[in-house]
Amino acid sequence: MTRAPLHLVLFGSLVLFTASTWAASLQETLTRMDQAAAKFTSLSADVRKVTHTGVINEDTEDNGTVQMKRPKRNEIRMLLEIKPPDPKQVYIDSKKVQIFFPNSLIDQEYEMGKYKSLLDQFLLLGFGSNSKELESAYSISLGGSEVIAGEKTTRLELIPKSQEMLAHLKRVDLWLSDETGIPQQQKFYQPGNDYQVVTYTNIKINPNLPELKLDLPKNVKKEYPLK
Repeated sequence: MTRAPLHLVLFGSLVLFTASTWAASLQETLTRMDQAAAKFTSLSADVRKVTHTGVINEDTEDNGTVQMKRPKRNEIRMLLEIKPPDPKQVYIDSKKVQIFFPNSLIDQEYEMGKYKSLLDQFLLLGFGSNSKELESAYSISLGGSEVIAGEKTTRLELIPKSQEMLAHLKRVDLWLSDETGIPQQQKFYQPGNDYQVVTYTNIKINPNLPELKLDLPKNVKKEYPLK
């Protein structure tokens, strides 16, 4: 019987050990996500969003707060408030997106219609969604352990399965808290070397939130850009 060289045996063993450890770690992370999803109903947090524009190699930063409710498995409502100097309020539900610009008193409303599937895939990214829902929309691989905003996290790398989604979003990195299974950070890779990094701090899980809606002034100007 021909024996393989010792270095090949050691290398093969290392590959098998690494693969099995990788799979276990990914499964553990997805299990934490499932446990968090089963109990998730609402969330509030401070949010920091950094937008990178590749063509000019420039970053812009927004800071604010986010409130989110998931009354049913297939429903989500979100209210994002961005602070000055460029304030805006964004409301999202399963039917529409509203963006209110206080400085210009303009409220833009977008009905989801054919874009609903894209919105659903964005909103799947860790807040109340389970691993089966995530795996139906994305190919998932393990990125490794990192500390984000003082929290130990595990990073997942997600590639959209839908060609329609890939036209808008090339990849997502998702940092899930090792303690809560809730996202601590998300990075959205877009065409043209653009990306957005969203970091969540002061996270409160399942707080008692009021009804989420925009409080618009009477003299607001309504716009419907997609009509």
